[in-house]
Amino acid sequence: MKYLHTMVRVRDIDASLRFYCGGLGLKEMRRMENAQGKFTLVFLAAPDSPEAEVELTYNWGSTEDYGSARNFGHLAFRVEDIYATCRRLMDMGYTIHRPPRDGHMAFVRSPDLVSVELLQDGHLPPAEPWASMPNVGQW
Repeated sequence: MKYLHTMVRVRDIDASLRFYCGGLGLKEMRRMENAQGKFTLVFLAAPDSPEAEVELTYNWGSTEDYGSARNFGHLAFRVEDIYATCRRLMDMGYTIHRPPRDGHMAFVRSPDLVSVELLQDGHLPPAEPWASMPNVGQW
């Protein structure tokens, strides 16, 4: 058996690509547009693990309510510098729901409310402003 991917339904493909690619640093591996089925599939992967993909599924014109995404736990990514990653995401307008106070772990949510855990490769010493930031909402 081999793990292939996790599929996440998205409401706005451009907003999702901004978050996953521009914010997290994932790379688009391939894309499939299906006019007859009225959907777009975009497969993303982290540069160091291209075999484990996240599939973004955009159903054209759908008004389906995907809810708060609390039935799904989270996606997790190891990052080289958790402080730089969180700063980039905050500068892009995303809320860091669980700041990396310990220099090791943080949580952010995608535009579709999918929880994403960021884990530092190794451990960084606690640093401001992160060490003093409170948790915000749910992750």
